[in-house]
Amino acid sequence: MKPKFLLSRCISSNSRSKSPMAQTQTRTRTLTIAPDPPPPQDLDDTLCSNPDLYQQEEEEQSCPSFPCTPSFPLSGEERVERAWAHWAKLGRPKLIVAPMVDNSELPFRMLCRKYGAEGAYTPMLHSRIFTENEKYRNEEFTTCKEDRPLFVQFCTNDPNTLLEAAQRVEPYCDYVDINLGCPQRIAKRGYYGAFLMENLPLVKSLVQKLALNLHVPVSCKIRIFPNLEDTINYARMLEDAGCALIAVHGRTRDEKDGKKFRADWNAIKAVKNAVRIPVLANGNVRHMDDVQNCLDETGVDGVLSAESLLENPALFAGFRTAEWVADCEESNKNGILDQADLLVEYLKLCERYPVPWRMIRSHVHKMLKDFFRIHPHVREDLNAQSKLTLEFLYNMVDRLRALDVSVPLYLKDAHVAGGSVTGLVA
Repeated sequence: MKPKFLLSRCISSNSRSKSPMAQTQTRTRTLTIAPDPPPPQDLDDTLCSNPDLYQQEEEEQSCPSFPCTPSFPLSGEERVERAWAHWAKLGRPKLIVAPMVDNSELPFRMLCRKYGAEGAYTPMLHSRIFTENEKYRNEEFTTCKEDRPLFVQFCTNDPNTLLEAAQRVEPYCDYVDINLGCPQRIAKRGYYGAFLMENLPLVKSLVQKLALNLHVPVSCKIRIFPNLEDTINYARMLEDAGCALIAVHGRTRDEKDGKKFRADWNAIKAVKNAVRIPVLANGNVRHMDDVQNCLDETGVDGVLSAESLLENPALFAGFRTAEWVADCEESNKNGILDQADLLVEYLKLCERYPVPWRMIRSHVHKMLKDFFRIHPHVREDLNAQSKLTLEFLYNMVDRLRALDVSVPLYLKDAHVAGGSVTGLVA
């Protein structure tokens, strides 16, 4: 039976509950109508538009290209061959949207894909809540047929709960990813992410549980240990347990501030040289020159970007913000695109693929950050809105335009707008 949450929004919306107005009930035979239920306490947790308006014909999605039998019992060589065959069938994507809580949701993934992203992760999903709470599944994970290749990421510390969550999404993704890298306090309290680095037997059991039972490959996103040898042994353990792809964030668990701590590409290179499965790099990617340099210096098979994409979703198409053109202005030109243009495109995608307002509010602040520095009163008006509407946001962009504000993105001469040319050297 197809999971209900994947019939919502971009695939179909029959499983979604009706609006509060439609849920009124008759209390007596005189048809007295009960009052509308009170609105949610936090309006930013409501969806931005009615998904029923964009209901699409339901399509049966087949299992991904990974052979539809679990990967054990297989020899190490056979597992490695399968891992590479799957990666090749996906087109060996190099430019990938990293997982970001509340930020790598479907509309944002689709915007990044338009501008050159070749793959993407979902936000981190909590495996226990995902298995228990239908509302959480409906709102936190949505996809569509164009949203591929796709990594669905879960945090967990329980193999059985992880498997139950993973089996719900495996028909709709290309990898089920285990979050082994989150360094935040909430991960410490919940005992997941990077805080499992101290319990390698548990990590191994998580990977093995999925590898033995799923029809799609397992990937892991990790951070590095302070000691390089520990990092290498960690990666090899994951490979031996059945992991088919490793994404390495080149910072330790304690190095939370990406602006303060540079990612260690040498450690990522060491992992790439130590394992036989595809490896992705995460860290220090702010524009396409960084992408090429990372590929050259580490030898990895692809590159993830996170924070830089939030400000500039067109990064993988060669666009860069003014911050990264100061040293080479002669080789850059106005790309006839700015962050407000990207925000409008994002909002239109949100109309098609509704998401909670808290996600939209976050993206507005990221994409219009430089606009708000020029006109902080517009940001103050935004923050004063307890309930956002798309109309308000569209009008806000028009208001900035009327103030003659433009924050252009720039292209190197070698790049072409729209993502048709990335400039990458294979």
